[in-house]
Formats: sequence, structure tokens, C-alpha cells
Amino acid sequence: MKKKFMKRAGAGTLAVLMAAFGLAACGSTDSGSGDNTQVVLNEVAHSIFYAPMYVAIEEGYFADEGIDLTLVTGFGADKTMTAVLTDEADIGFMGSESTIYTYAGGTQDYVVNFAQLTQRAGNFLVSREPVQDFSWDMLKGKTVLGGRAGGMPEMVFEYILNKNGIDPKTDLTIDQSIDFGSTAAAFSGGQGDYTVEFEPHATLLEEKGDGHVVASLGEDSGYVPYTSFSAKKSYLENNQDTVQAFTNALQRGMDYVASHTAAEIAQVIAPQFPETDLDTLTTIVERYHSQDTWKEDLIFEEDSFMLLQNILKDSNVLEEQVPYEELVTTEFAENAIK
Repeated sequence: MKKKFMKRAGAGTLAVLMAAFGLAACGSTDSGSGDNTQVVLNEVAHSIFYAPMYVAIEEGYFADEGIDLTLVTGFGADKTMTAVLTDEADIGFMGSESTIYTYAGGTQDYVVNFAQLTQRAGNFLVSREPVQDFSWDMLKGKTVLGGRAGGMPEMVFEYILNKNGIDPKTDLTIDQSIDFGSTAAAFSGGQGDYTVEFEPHATLLEEKGDGHVVASLGEDSGYVPYTSFSAKKSYLENNQDTVQAFTNALQRGMDYVASHTAAEIAQVIAPQFPETDLDTLTTIVERYHSQDTWKEDLIFEEDSFMLLQNILKDSNVLEEQVPYEELVTTEFAENAIK
């Protein structure tokens, strides 16, 4: 067993993940036929925040690389990680803090990050009234609808508060009683002075006149490795060609968003979001595009990994840092840009 790095605050997440450790693992290998290789990708959520991945799907980049991709939405990092650990999914797409949790839990076939997609947080602070020249100390004495304890959105929010000299526990009230995805409706119904929202909820609140985006958590937290692609160590070892092809397709998606307008990106990914009209979709893509959400490459740098661990330590879910070289490989991302 590896040394336990986590404090009690992370125990709930760890318990869910550890439940999968004892299940049998068969492990996939590259297909030996001329047919495309089947790859199951489990994503933590289906969000415009992940536009480069959907560009790669809609533009046929995975098929070009010989991959028949099945995309499954896990609706939570714990569920996505469990799918990877139990071989229900070959690759997981989620916050890389989940890989730290599983490594700390002592599994031998732990999960390794091989491609980083987003480099900023994807949520926004929405106020009930327009705010001129917003500063974070305006939250003192206010009630904010936040995320679940130990989740990345909430940890980044608290990291920003601490950076600005605000005590998350005493200087304001953070309401964590509302389920993820329901905070926007609660805010529209009159709860809270502010709410922290992902897209499309932030923009939809503005369109309804129920709220006003006053700050980007992505801009104010700095470059945080918010989401990455990962797989079990054994999968990476046994399926190197497949993982390289997968990463090559992703890099083409990254290249596309780096060289096209928000309107062009929105047009490509629109089939992924049929419930969102094209104008709204374009507005959201532009918001993410303008704040430098997406990296130009998929290389997961050590500095970013260390920043993530500092955030976890500040949130009291990590006691000791875990080794970058164990939980990150840059080989596939580096090859993809050659």
C-alpha cells in the first residue's frame, strides 16, 4: 500500500473510488484487425467547456486516426473514475485530482494523466444585480450558492477567496446544500446574493435577466489544470498505439479551436448541444475562448500539477504531495505535436 496522502475531508470521494478496486480487471489491448479500434471514453460531464474534444468528434478526427469512439457521460468524477477502474471505460476525462485520490488509496494499477485539455476553471460568479468594478471583497457578508465540499469547483472558489484575503468560513456564507446543476434555478427563485455557475447556466441567467456575470473563476484562479484525460497504467502500457492515436485526434481538435472563431467552433459542436441555440452557444464559446481556457497543446506541465496539489492542500484534502512522474506522462502529448 502506498502512503495515505489524504485528510479526512476527502474520505467520501476515496471511499467511492476504493469500492471499485476489488473488482476484476480484464484490460483492453489494441485490435489486431484492420477495423477501427473500439475506445470507450467516459467524460465527467457534457459541457461546452470541453469544446476541443467535441470538435475532434464532429470533424471525424478520431475516425481518421482509426478509432471508433464511444462517448459516455459519467455525471461526476467519482463515477467516471469508477468506470475506468472497473474497465467499463478505457479512458476517463475528469479533474486530475481524482487520479491523486486513487493513487493515495494504494491501488497498484493506478490512473495516469496523459493529456490536459483545459487550463482554466470553467465557472463564473453571477450576481443578482449588476456590479460595477467588482472586487472579491464585495462577497463579505453575502450568501453565495457554491459547490460540494471537496469538489474542484468549490476548491477553486475557496482558493480565490483565500488569495484575496477572504476567509471562506467566516467572511461570507457559502450555501452547499443545493445539488450541482440546480443552483441556477435556486438563484432564479431568490436564493443567495451570488451563485457560482458553469455554462450554459451563467449565460442563461443573464439572458433571462436573473443574473449578471461579474467575475471569471478561470481568470482569477490562474492557470489551473482543471480537466485531463487519463487511463490505468496497464492500459497505457498495453495500448500505446491506440492512446497515441487518441491523443493525435485530440491535438487536432486543439489546433482547430486555436485557429478558428467562436462562431465557427460553435457551428461545429452544435450537434453535441441540440438544446442550446446557436447564438447562445457562440456567446458561451467566445467567453471560454477569450479567457484562454484551452491549451494549444495537451502537455500536462509539472508546474500545473504542483499548483493543483497546492489547491488540494489549501482545501485540507491532501497532506503530502504525490510524485508528478508517477501520475503524469507527457510522451503521447509531445508526440502529437511533432
